[in-house]
Amino acid sequence: PPQEGYRPVPPLREAARDAEENKVMAVLAYILFFIPLLAGAHKTSPFVRHHANQGTVLFIASALYGVAYSILSMILAFIPFFGWALIGILGIAGIAPLVLCIIGIVNAANGTMKALPVIGSFTVIK
Repeated sequence: PPQEGYRPVPPLREAARDAEENKVMAVLAYILFFIPLLAGAHKTSPFVRHHANQGTVLFIASALYGVAYSILSMILAFIPFFGWALIGILGIAGIAPLVLCIIGIVNAANGTMKALPVIGSFTVIK
């Protein structure tokens, strides 16, 4: 039985405390995505779990982009001008992971659990 005068902590206040206590680990999830996973912080904090998932998805998307860019660059290099122009455009698109990383870090530092644009709906860490 609850003690006299005891009131359960509202979920919103608990989530805010979780975010405040785990901001550093959540930010690390975007810089070195595996740190929160190795530390096990994603198991005890929904806030860290969300950002560890977002950081992991971002890492996977970045790796897939890198592989696709390499393959397409090798193929397009044989097409004068048009192929080189496409390689340049694809190279400029390579800043997207950096932009998403910055968005994720800002979200984590602000204590919010917003999904990243485009790739944020994927879940790899449950």
